Amino acid sequence: MNTVITPERIELPPGAVLKLLGNWQDYQRLLLQLGDRTVPRIKYRHHEILLMAPLPEHGKKASLLALVVITLLDHLNRVYDSFTPITMSLSEVSGIEPDYCFYIENWQKVQGKDRIDWQNDPPPDLVIEIDVTSYTDINDYLPYRVPEVWLLKNNQLLVYRLHGESYVLGESSYFPNVSEIVRQCLQIASEQTTSEAIRWLRNFLRGQQ
Repeated sequence: MNTVITPERIELPPGAVLKLLGNWQDYQRLLLQLGDRTVPRIKYRHHEILLMAPLPEHGKKASLLALVVITLLDHLNRVYDSFTPITMSLSEVSGIEPDYCFYIENWQKVQGKDRIDWQNDPPPDLVIEIDVTSYTDINDYLPYRVPEVWLLKNNQLLVYRLHGESYVLGESSYFPNVSEIVRQCLQIASEQTTSEAIRWLRNFLRGQQ
């Protein structure tokens, strides 16, 4: 499959990342052209537009991590809302599409909303990003002040928490030892299936009670 970018078509081969020079208006036109399509993903930062066509590996791992979070939140009996796909945007500054995001502390502030005002509504409490193609920059989330970002890179979960004006590697504020839990789930999903990984996690959590 060839890369095609025209006013009528946008096509990228799986795994491809394309960087274009462009302004906010160019980004908005591409968003309009893509419509409800979730592929390719599109990002705007610093007069650059990035397009990325995810590999199947990307989708499987994003789904697994989201299920891990949901299982952990259910185990803790936490109320939450989750979104995917979703486009976060601040006019002239940033446009980004996280793989998954969760409202945990602030779920009531977005409850029932069909649209989120990124200027006035709170950001997600937790964002998940899967980086298979070096497409992700953790600092893309600084303009939104997302409190916690999980980045899965090279099968390792990196937990970034917002401290002041920068992100710092550390432990999740919601789930202790989550990096090891994710490592186990990734291994089981790779050797067996996602369902087996989540079944293992449920059994593990029951054993901790």
